[in-house]
Amino acid sequence: MSFPRLLRSFLWPLSLVYGGAVRARVWMYQKGWLKQRRLEAAVISVGNLTVGGTGKTPMVIWLAEKFLADGKRVGILSRGYRGSNGTSDEIELMKFRLQGRVAFGVGKDRFAAGKRLESQQPIDIFLLDDGFQHLQLARDLDILLMDASRPMQGEFLLPAGRLREPLSAMSRANLVVFSRAETVPGTFEAIDKLSRFPVFGSATRLLGFRRFGGDFSLQSKEQIGVGPFFAFCGLGNPDAFFRDLRNWGLAICGQAIFPDHYRYRERDILRIKQAAKQTGANAFVTTEKDAQNLLGRNVEETPLYICVIDLVVSPEADFRNILDEMLAVRTRAVA
Repeated sequence: MSFPRLLRSFLWPLSLVYGGAVRARVWMYQKGWLKQRRLEAAVISVGNLTVGGTGKTPMVIWLAEKFLADGKRVGILSRGYRGSNGTSDEIELMKFRLQGRVAFGVGKDRFAAGKRLESQQPIDIFLLDDGFQHLQLARDLDILLMDASRPMQGEFLLPAGRLREPLSAMSRANLVVFSRAETVPGTFEAIDKLSRFPVFGSATRLLGFRRFGGDFSLQSKEQIGVGPFFAFCGLGNPDAFFRDLRNWGLAICGQAIFPDHYRYRERDILRIKQAAKQTGANAFVTTEKDAQNLLGRNVEETPLYICVIDLVVSPEADFRNILDEMLAVRTRAVA
């Protein structure tokens, strides 16, 4: 979200009002005037301070995979933003990646969704997707993601800027993870110097490419050909996707940007095909999230490859130790 300077100056008074309301809400929860409700299972919140993508969905998938590998029974609670009928593009993406191994509770009232799941099956850990501002639900650990590639110095609160809360809200987080740290030289080195603090870095790692409409198998960069590729996406931070493609060595001859969570229509597909033809593209490339919004659309004439990614958290051992300590404390508390 980037507004011209003049428009930002007009919106700034509204940001002051918004900021006051946000601070008052947090203060009332801290003082107990507004009550949090607690689920029986441990709750780990994954969230951010800004609108736009910071890598919350990949982090939720990463955490779920780690806990599943440890034999934990995992549930994911999500509002289902920009979705309908109890699902959304991000939920469908997580379901596809986790393949029935995780229970999902979707709805505005995450506590009610969690209680429903607990009444149906045993749950050891709930992952609260985009939960930093969802103060209604008590949590045992708050993980706050900050996009290292998008500095927030001088950033305004909504509606004049991207901030959902003041930067001072970072103090509520138990762990701070700077996502896309690999894109900013020196980030991991700086984090290493903060080893006494719960600050970590994460990098986006390419696992491979999946052919849209094909099976689950992944292909390497060499297997999908030299391109050139036409890239398109509907993300909160599209620049990060296009930067990743360049860093992975793909030859990109053109690109198209759509709004976040965009549901593609036939006329959009036609527009993309025409643009690709004009740029000489031999194939398309997009994201896993966009693939969910393309289901039912005909893009078979030209190969469409989906970038499949995960995260590398550093230092991972320290990060896992904090998670394990939290679970041990929670287990003792309910024993």
